[in-house]
Amino acid sequence: MKVFTKFLSASNTLAGPRIVSIRLAAVSMFALGHVGLLYAHDFWIEPVNFRPVTGDEVPLVLRVGQNLSGDRLPYINDWFSDYRVVAPSGARPIDGLMGDDPAGSFQALESGVHLVGYRSTRDFVELEPAKFDSYLVKEGLEHIIDLRAERGESDRPASEYYSRCAKSLIEVGRGGPDKAYAARLGYTLELVPQENPYALRPGDTLPLLLLYENEPIEGILIIAFTSDAPDHRVRARTDADGRAELPLDRPGLWLVKAVHMIAVPEEVTGADWESFWASLTFMLDGVAG
Repeated sequence: MKVFTKFLSASNTLAGPRIVSIRLAAVSMFALGHVGLLYAHDFWIEPVNFRPVTGDEVPLVLRVGQNLSGDRLPYINDWFSDYRVVAPSGARPIDGLMGDDPAGSFQALESGVHLVGYRSTRDFVELEPAKFDSYLVKEGLEHIIDLRAERGESDRPASEYYSRCAKSLIEVGRGGPDKAYAARLGYTLELVPQENPYALRPGDTLPLLLLYENEPIEGILIIAFTSDAPDHRVRARTDADGRAELPLDRPGLWLVKAVHMIAVPEEVTGADWESFWASLTFMLDGVAG
């Protein structure tokens, strides 16, 4: 109800009563029909066009699902704490109205690589033991299974806070500045490419840095795959410097993702665990280097 109240207040200042009612009804129906959908699925940013030309408006689709196929999420202020585009000349907020789908857009005012970042607010879920363990194995978090066993919790439901740290790279025009691809946004868990993916071709390797609270983190599983071959997955764990290398063996839309989980400190109530989900999307050209 908090989301809807905020939405109605914002919409009243931006549109007439009929538009407010339509938007409120649409967002309400979405939320009621997607209870539990946002958890234990990938979350990613999918621009309508990964290679716009200078001057284009670039709509941004937010998706949650699996195998780079999933539901679209609307622009809802209460669902994110940061949503911005980093252009070669600097950063600015993503424009959008409550309930918009696509979930906001930006105008490509200059050539070069642009980085879009979305940091979600914290949410909560509780899962039965078998389902929780299955997802831990899938995301490379087997050590949490061991911790639950040590704590005598293996047969208990697991309560968890979770949040999303999503990024997407868009190349505007050709030959412009490309430094924005490595921008650090300060997200809790953040994938930082060490080379510009738009300068790579199939057969090249993408070096990555994974940061947790702005410091390199070791031993986290990074998974990458394309939309046309989601079962063909590239996997690597970060080394002591938080680095990993992923061979990009095919063209297309790539999703790179990582999940980190911690035990919630004793003084924090409401959940036993907290997870952070990082993602990065980009488009790889089809001509081999």
